Amino acid sequence: MQQLVILGAGTAGTMMANHLRKKVDLREWKITIVDQYPKHYYQPGFLFMPFGLYSENDVVKQKREFIPEGVQYIEAKVDRIEPEANQLVLHSGMTLPYNILIIATGSKTAPGQTEGLLGDDWRKRVFDFYTFEGAVALREALKNWKGGRLVVHITELPIKCPVAPLEFTFLADWWLTERGLRDKTELTYVTPLTGPFTKPICSDVMGHLLTEKKVRTVTEFNIARVDNENHKIVSWDDKEVPYDLLVTIPTNMGDEVIERSGFGDELNFVPTDKNTLQSKVKENIFVIGDATDLPASKAGSVAHFESEVLTKNILHYMKGEPLEADFDGHANCYIESGYNKAFLIDFNYDLQPVPGTFPLPGIGPFSLLKETHINHLGKLAFRWIYWNVLLKAKPMPGIDHKMSRTGKHIPQEILAAEAVH
Repeated sequence: MQQLVILGAGTAGTMMANHLRKKVDLREWKITIVDQYPKHYYQPGFLFMPFGLYSENDVVKQKREFIPEGVQYIEAKVDRIEPEANQLVLHSGMTLPYNILIIATGSKTAPGQTEGLLGDDWRKRVFDFYTFEGAVALREALKNWKGGRLVVHITELPIKCPVAPLEFTFLADWWLTERGLRDKTELTYVTPLTGPFTKPICSDVMGHLLTEKKVRTVTEFNIARVDNENHKIVSWDDKEVPYDLLVTIPTNMGDEVIERSGFGDELNFVPTDKNTLQSKVKENIFVIGDATDLPASKAGSVAHFESEVLTKNILHYMKGEPLEADFDGHANCYIESGYNKAFLIDFNYDLQPVPGTFPLPGIGPFSLLKETHINHLGKLAFRWIYWNVLLKAKPMPGIDHKMSRTGKHIPQEILAAEAVH
């Protein structure tokens, strides 16, 4: 019997286990999924925890709940991948052979990459919300907030869910206003980018909203260190931003198993074909989700769209057929903006977020790049969809892995530029 191994039982790995369980002949292939951590986290929910909007029960379940019958689940730490030997070496020393490997090891924060970030202020004045522990600690810190300098800071890109720092800033503005603390708080948004977001049109919209909310914005800030003694962050060109409470998004990196395996880029992301999702390490290794080095957002929606393409390509590979270059970088993200409103953006490798309606042209019900209450309801509904539809690889009618241009109002200058190319 041939062996298909999935390394990682987070969002991407779990979806692949459920997709392949339905498609692969288990008389010919044994499917195994390996992960060292027992708990599955709904990571988009971490955003809401500091403000008391979500509890632990909303964001934590056991990974075993979502692994389908017929798929072997091994809870163990993997020491390394040995591509030439077609095997995983577990921390125990045991080996796990494979004919096909899917790497779904995700990404995680690496605060130790920034000088001083893990200093005396860590979890006292300096917090993150990209981890469960960080979101819980920040919730407790905000309970005692009376006012001062609150700084939201991005260390470097790429990061999981690139819009989450903006969402945190908008929710902080709302939360502080509701408690009569907004006038007592100087709210600052610090980014290494030239604007609030990576895509120009969306960046302009978000920039205007930050201005409306009286959020000070500091751009092109490349952090060198955290000065714990004087409570400020310092850039490589000696710019300084003081804080009383720093909410930072540390460097995001791929799993250490990639580094131990001797491949991956400087941030431990795996070289991957951006359209087929086949690795550039070896032809029988595929990669999905945050573990890739693709120029796409590291977000759950991307992993969802990738899983549909990768499932087809795994089946092609099993049969010795050519792979489909079918993934177009499709990403779909809600941007919570406070006061029960949100934006929605839908884009891919070639087209940045633009206004329009989604998923139905002219009908919606969701509006693209526009702040609405319906978008907010969509954001909240996503938690149920995540646990009950996405992880279980159930179909989502009307939402395809390929981005649709229907219903999008694409500016003439973009269309003209595309015509030239």
